[in-house]
Amino acid sequence: MGAKILVIDDELEIRRLLKVGLTAHGFDFVEAASAKEGLYQAVTARPDVIILDMGLPDQDGAEVLRQIREWSQVPVIILSVRGQEHHKVSALDIGADDYLTKPFSVSELMARIRVALRHQANLKDEPVVEVGELYMDFSKRQVKIAGDDIHLTPIEYDLLKLLISNAGKVVTHRQLIHSVWGSEGQEYSQYLRIYISQLRKKIEKDPNQPAYILTEPGIGYRLAGFE
Repeated sequence: MGAKILVIDDELEIRRLLKVGLTAHGFDFVEAASAKEGLYQAVTARPDVIILDMGLPDQDGAEVLRQIREWSQVPVIILSVRGQEHHKVSALDIGADDYLTKPFSVSELMARIRVALRHQANLKDEPVVEVGELYMDFSKRQVKIAGDDIHLTPIEYDLLKLLISNAGKVVTHRQLIHSVWGSEGQEYSQYLRIYISQLRKKIEKDPNQPAYILTEPGIGYRLAGFE
């Protein structure tokens, strides 16, 4: 079997739909109908990706995500009827890697899973880069600010890696979206803004006046400090 996908969702119809879709694409399917069962499967089944519903009967999905993030960086894709921007931002802020709103396209979900798996793939040894108080070790996937470890989600890490690999150069929105999500679709523009905002909160002293990730209006972003 292929990568193992854990689906935590209380809707039987959703689990049946995903079981058919995932197994047809060669994935190993594991399911849970509650938060308690989902957390148990997250520990015992050791999934490669978790698909998590936010509206579980025994515990809110956000709390499940927080508990998973206490010990694991497995990619978590939120699948929820809550489509408002603040719900998405909140989920991404506490460690979600992606967010899909119900009803959803199975083919789009499969694409998101493939992206999540690519983010988890082992990287070749690459050099350590330091810019001011920002330290990044590509081989260890380690990021520090002023000596303190900074936790980044896989997508946040990939964005920062791309910016730091092109330090001093403007990286366009299109380049960032294509590199991280494997698509040039306009629908990812809002995701990009959200992740850049989260990155700034984690590495900037003042996210409203960034010293590292600078905005080039209408074009993209540039990592400063290498001039």
